[in-house]
Amino acid sequence: MRSRLLLDAPQFNITIERLAHQVIESFDDFSEVAFLGLQPRGIYLSNRLKERLESILPKQEFNFGELDVTFHRDDFRRREEPLSPLPTRVDFSIENKTVVLIDDVLYTGRTIRAALDSLMDLGRPKRVELLVLIDRRFSRQLPIEADFIGRTIDSIDSERVDVKWEELDKKDEVLLYKMKDK
Repeated sequence: MRSRLLLDAPQFNITIERLAHQVIESFDDFSEVAFLGLQPRGIYLSNRLKERLESILPKQEFNFGELDVTFHRDDFRRREEPLSPLPTRVDFSIENKTVVLIDDVLYTGRTIRAALDSLMDLGRPKRVELLVLIDRRFSRQLPIEADFIGRTIDSIDSERVDVKWEELDKKDEVLLYKMKDK
């Protein structure tokens, strides 16, 4: 496979900074907003977003948590290897709040559907919004769209988007992998 760099480290950081400013422009009162990073890779974006928001608005308190969707996935029983659940950490009520789900890549929409099911186990939010670093257009299998988008790319099913995180992969970057032509 060959790859193309979509975001290098400086662009990666600018994109997260821009997402933080979009969030600030959208909400007047953060006491009624809950941010939930989706396990496993959405939590890296969630943590970065939290850092940016806290540095821009140091006196503001934010509700950030982590949501596992493992047992709500529609492919849960179709895998050869059993999936292991990851921790859900939500130490605040989501009842009647605006919940912002955070994930690194929006692809088919199935992970977000699972997240919505998982979220309902925690309560009834007033509204649910979606924040993603990368939105892969033209590949949706469910009618789901993001409210906050770092970067939109047009890709086909044979391509793969790989988000690398400093915390996990020792560098920040986003790559698009294409199958080699024969």
